[in-house]
Amino acid sequence: MRRRNARARPDAVVLLVSSLLVTIHSIDRAADSGQAAGRGARADMPTLPYRLVEWPARPTSAAGVPGDWNFIQAASVAVTPRGTVLVLHRGAHPAIEFASDGALVRSWGDGLFSEGKVGAIPQKFWTADKSHYSAVYGPAGCASCGAHSVRFDPQGNLWLVDAPGHVVFRLDAANKETMHLGTRGAAGADASHFNLPTDVAFGPNGDIYVTDGYGSARVVKFSRDGTFLLQWGARGTGAGEFGLPHNLVIDREGKVYVTDRDNQRIEVFDANGKFLTEWTGTGGVSGLALTKDQRIWTGGVLRQLDGTVVGQLPGNPGGHGVAVSDGGDVYIAQLSGVVQKFVKQ
Repeated sequence: MRRRNARARPDAVVLLVSSLLVTIHSIDRAADSGQAAGRGARADMPTLPYRLVEWPARPTSAAGVPGDWNFIQAASVAVTPRGTVLVLHRGAHPAIEFASDGALVRSWGDGLFSEGKVGAIPQKFWTADKSHYSAVYGPAGCASCGAHSVRFDPQGNLWLVDAPGHVVFRLDAANKETMHLGTRGAAGADASHFNLPTDVAFGPNGDIYVTDGYGSARVVKFSRDGTFLLQWGARGTGAGEFGLPHNLVIDREGKVYVTDRDNQRIEVFDANGKFLTEWTGTGGVSGLALTKDQRIWTGGVLRQLDGTVVGQLPGNPGGHGVAVSDGGDVYIAQLSGVVQKFVKQ
């Protein structure tokens, strides 16, 4: 599939912080670099009967010829309750809705997200007890760069994650905020604060789970009305610990599946955070999506709920965000500025 953005963009920002020259790299460069090993692909992994199609439909320029979508970084994607597809990208009009055939439906969201930019701290500055990620704000940030994840709850409400804004919020059909978790613009690791959160998911009873991933290393659980219930996780490589809890999904029995991207595994917990098992050798997976028949897309690899590999998409595209339609079509959001659609054959 042809890249949507022809003009190259810098993927690193150099900042002078406390007299140290710190390079803030793109947080997902490794995950979206095109290296199959980083996505958990194997030569013996079967390729599923999917076909990559041109999507979305190309816009038309003022001269009446096909143009290109200017997705700055496609961070996340979700299938709406109406069957349309909502793309979340880091640029003007950060929420862009398309029909399943790729026709533009609407776009909106300017001013909705913070302008902070999350980035990886260079390895020479790492310490074992602290996060390997931070954020830069102000002119070194960028428009809508807070956009990190989009999800719909079972009631059809839209949820958005603003990572450097430290907030997760719910919108109604008129795009009016009806709930938020965390405190905008204030980092922390308690019941009312996040530190660079990454994703949100929903239990079968309506409970809300948030991966507080870049600055913290925990999963936080709330009741459906937003009341803090509990949290679990710590920084590390052991059972129940995280390097970077990036995305999560919850099955109909209430089991919680968390991609621990930096430790290249997926951890499985019960509804209250008890560690059950882990799937190792998955690669540095970013996106997770649960199918209607209770299987899990881990990037471009489809797995059973016990971790068994079903197969992979052609080319195993990885990606930062994944969504699947009821009919089985798969959408992959790439930070390179591309959204890919794979259609079942």
